[in-house]
Amino acid sequence: MFRPILVSTLLGCATLGATLPAGAAPDTRASVSSEQARWNKTAKRVTIMRDKWGIPHVFGKTDADAVFGLLYAQAEDDFNRVELNYINALGRLAEVEGEAEIWRDLRMKMYITPQDMKAKYAASPAWLKKLMVAFADGLNFYLHTHPEVKPRLITHFEPWMALAFSEGSIGGDIESINLKDLEQFYGKKPALALADASNVLDKEPRGSNGFAIAPKLSASGRALLLINPHTSFYFRPEVHVVSDEGLNAYGAVTWGQFFVYQGFNDKAGWMHTSGGGDVIDEYLETVTEKDGKYVYKYGSGERALREVKVTLPYKTDGGMASKTVTAYFSHHGPVVREEGGKWVSVKLMEEPLKALMQSYTRTKARNYKQFRKSMELRTNSSNNTVYADGDGNIAYFHGNFLPRRDTAFDWKKPVDGSNPATEWQGLHAIDETITLFNPASGWIQNTNNWPFAASGASSPRQQDYPLYMWTLPENARGLHAVAVLEERKDFTLDSLIAAAYDSHLTAFDPLIASLSAAYDELLESDPLKAQLAPQMAALRAWDRRYGVSSVPTSLAVYWGQDMVEKASGAAKAKGVPTVDYIRDSLAPAERLQALVRATAKLEADFGTWQTPWGDINRFQRISGDVRQQYDDAKPSYPVAFASASWGSLAAFGMVAPQKTKRIYGDRGNSFVAAVEFGPRVRAKSILAGGNSSNPASPHFSDQAEMYSKGQFKDVLFYKADIEKQLERKYHPGQ
Repeated sequence: MFRPILVSTLLGCATLGATLPAGAAPDTRASVSSEQARWNKTAKRVTIMRDKWGIPHVFGKTDADAVFGLLYAQAEDDFNRVELNYINALGRLAEVEGEAEIWRDLRMKMYITPQDMKAKYAASPAWLKKLMVAFADGLNFYLHTHPEVKPRLITHFEPWMALAFSEGSIGGDIESINLKDLEQFYGKKPALALADASNVLDKEPRGSNGFAIAPKLSASGRALLLINPHTSFYFRPEVHVVSDEGLNAYGAVTWGQFFVYQGFNDKAGWMHTSGGGDVIDEYLETVTEKDGKYVYKYGSGERALREVKVTLPYKTDGGMASKTVTAYFSHHGPVVREEGGKWVSVKLMEEPLKALMQSYTRTKARNYKQFRKSMELRTNSSNNTVYADGDGNIAYFHGNFLPRRDTAFDWKKPVDGSNPATEWQGLHAIDETITLFNPASGWIQNTNNWPFAASGASSPRQQDYPLYMWTLPENARGLHAVAVLEERKDFTLDSLIAAAYDSHLTAFDPLIASLSAAYDELLESDPLKAQLAPQMAALRAWDRRYGVSSVPTSLAVYWGQDMVEKASGAAKAKGVPTVDYIRDSLAPAERLQALVRATAKLEADFGTWQTPWGDINRFQRISGDVRQQYDDAKPSYPVAFASASWGSLAAFGMVAPQKTKRIYGDRGNSFVAAVEFGPRVRAKSILAGGNSSNPASPHFSDQAEMYSKGQFKDVLFYKADIEKQLERKYHPGQ
């Protein structure tokens, strides 16, 4: 089949970083002076109050003032991550990381171009333009007042850049496009059997937990909300942003964004969990070449593929170079790979302006009606939403952006792009999607699982919805969540937190039962019978609950990870989660041999398989680097909670390549909060490590030990409470 080629390689290419205000010429000193005057004037209207945990409480006269202060405060805490998020969002990572990142940049540039974002910025409503200007001003004022900070690439932020990163997940839907496939297609790389052997640990599941409790099940008679994102650590800081125009949002903000992504205001709260409906589709395009151009079949005719030359600058040891790729687009979207002699294009949501509007307006919604109105923009494409408010309402939205499609097709697989019947037919209205509002059960949960157990007997019914409205199956955390929510009738903040940290590792219930059956089938003469007797005794006596002093937890996790490592290929081929595959399909002999290997690994690494879990599972933060390194010889804290793979509601897993003997978590519980709504909001929270990325700051690791123990701090939401525990109060630039 035809393949696009790299059409040029240029050496000595200059860095393309924006260094001047939008539209400015190099000698426009008056314009720069005017900009600085605007910064100074805005800074005087903004007050930042840092509490004893270093959390910024930003107060502004207007929403734009508050946004200015919020971005300034974020830059104070971690400018590196702020800048890196925009470098990535703009498809410019190779300019600072090197040629290996050009395919990631290509993926972003297929969807995001400065010209398009600038045009959308120009068409934005006036209120949003003010916020985008304030976003850029806050970051630029920080750089202006901190000349010692040297950006890696972006020396001047422009308002339109906010549209390149308009939802809370880096890359969002775009990340579903496989980079190896993209490189193979556009880089003429041969297909390879790729395996990641760098880490013996299974990848920690991405996602989150959200719980909502109705007043009838709470001790206070008020609604409660658990906010429990599972992200890479230090992905979002804890912030509070307030204006005289009604903004009063507290929670987790993704570095560089001006809206609280998961949090609450004085009347309502929202928690996003990944894994809603099917919102991304692949189309098989039948492509031929005519007169030196590529065309693809559509209906009874043909259409020309759109060709776009994409320049990809990258850093080299000697300076800068670039490659230019001819990217191809059908009307469905960009071509990203080849399958069975056909080119595959991808269709997904492309609404950055509406997405940014929805992301911001929901933070100001103070009741269900207002929140639902923000949801009617229907651009929250990659998430579910768990909601609670001061009026006592709880609600759930399974997805938000959901294209209407012909159910005759299997949308889990690529569909025939030449058939007009496979086109999207508009979007489903919210009333047509999977939702809950004040269910009779009095509780709602989502753990990146299917929605059909979201509220016990009050859950939506699977048969009422097309298959494409949900994508993920039930998981061990979902079963666990139902168990801790369905029988309780007197929830408080503390008992809700306790439920979120319940220690049962539900995935091991069926796994250990199967292992026991396999062991019992061994003949008495089999050497494994005696060899594994002590381990089996420990696992059989175990209550499947984690704890820092628990030896069976260590043995079970290492046994489970061994099975996952060996079975991941077969599970992928079968199209099922690996943990489900080892539960349902692994042969008895394989289960027993995995236990032999797990025992040997524990003995090799720690001297004995009888090693307490807390000696192995640790929290460590020793640098402010984005890519953390870990060291067994340096201080760390024991952590009881385990990987979400095993049903742990409080998630703690290692994704980085493991170069240590111990496990050092870097994904899972990051920012966690429990909120009680009423006339006065009460909340507790915890953050992995601390709010600052500077190892010299007292707030680099001031929450680390509390985090490791699941101990929460009181949220300081009201100004009088902040004043009582104030560390510093200042205007930006002071």
